Amino acid sequence: MKVTGALPYFLPLYRRLWPGRLTDLSAALLKATALEAAILAGHLLLYPTGLVQERRPAAHPARGGGAARLPERSGPPVVLLHGFIDNRSVFVLLRRSLARDGGRRIASLNYSPLTCDIRTAAELLGRHIEEICERTGSDRVDVVGHSLGGLIARYYAQCLGGDLRVRTLVTLGTPHSGTRAVPLAGAHPIVRQMRPGSPLIEELARPAPGCRTRFVGFWSDLDSVMVPQETARVDHPDLDADNVRVTGIGHLALPVHPAVAVRIREVLDTAPAGERPGSGRAAV
Repeated sequence: MKVTGALPYFLPLYRRLWPGRLTDLSAALLKATALEAAILAGHLLLYPTGLVQERRPAAHPARGGGAARLPERSGPPVVLLHGFIDNRSVFVLLRRSLARDGGRRIASLNYSPLTCDIRTAAELLGRHIEEICERTGSDRVDVVGHSLGGLIARYYAQCLGGDLRVRTLVTLGTPHSGTRAVPLAGAHPIVRQMRPGSPLIEELARPAPGCRTRFVGFWSDLDSVMVPQETARVDHPDLDADNVRVTGIGHLALPVHPAVAVRIREVLDTAPAGERPGSGRAAV
């Protein structure tokens, strides 16, 4: 998929990571860099609006005196999970796009910026998903995770039995194989877990036979947070995985760009192979 967008938003970092390429920058790419900076500025303005958890929609009493549930609509609920030192405000535009087409039930989750362990965050995600399934009456959910959020959701689905609940996991700029970007940030324990060769990254590389979740990894050729950029691909022989290459935009633009949103909607509208008639795979 080709998306015209922005260069990495810090040119000094770009110069260090890709020496010699600055001479190839065109006016269009420089304009795209300004767009990426504008996305960053806009997100900083929206950031305070996402500091608290979103309010749960009102549920209707269930028949027979059971737990209250939301009225069912077509398709499973969609759970949005943000990245490192971020919050649910990053999904304002994507949420609006997903809700507009098909009336999907959407939940944006916050996890604490003080989170220091991906495994612990994955366990908490699992509890949130169980509550969402109980509240909506759905057996499964779809998850869209940006950056670290995608890694947390993958650990839940692949290592904690979450494949029973997660039908499709879409990751946006997630370091599936670890990233070498921003070496000075390695003092934070969760950043160390995102380094290539960390125990957690090696755990995700282990065999995962029978995992029922479908994975779709969006990765961008101009993502300066993913080093190398291909680390945002889901490459595992046991996983049902597809990868979508995005060109011309940076890390922050992935959950914002309208063309990416269109492709995410297409992914969520397509049933995984195991749920398609005649697919040859057992339906869940």
